[in-house]
Amino acid sequence: MENKVFIVNGMKCEHCKLNVEQALKSVVGVEVAEVNLAEKIVNVSYDENLVKPELLKSVVDALGRFEMIL
Repeated sequence: MENKVFIVNGMKCEHCKLNVEQALKSVVGVEVAEVNLAEKIVNVSYDENLVKPELLKSVVDALGRFEMIL
């Protein structure tokens, strides 16, 4: 299990936090996705055999208001 922290630009409120967490948790292979709004980061635990960081970025970026930095 891989555990990484990513910066996510554009998160401002609890609704943003929930959107990012739900989008990441919907990816097969993601076990945990926890946003820290104050620090504008998300901690993600995932199966590196099923998920690559680029996939996580594309899922978050597709929400429209956010940009994940790899």
